[in-house]
Amino acid sequence: MTADTAKVVVNDEQQYALWPASRPCPAGWTDTGVSGTRAECLEHVERVWTDMRPRSLRERHGEAG
Repeated sequence: MTADTAKVVVNDEQQYALWPASRPCPAGWTDTGVSGTRAECLEHVERVWTDMRPRSLRERHGEAG
């Protein structure tokens, strides 16, 4: 992987972020297994992160999926 390769990470609140693929995940975040160019990773995040509210807020409103 090149230095500009990114990976998609997710936290316990089901919030997504991009992280350099060459670095370990930051504390509290998990690698989703998706990596590629920044554009490819952003495309994936746009597809899967359809509700920007944190998981705890969705659960509080009875909308956990």
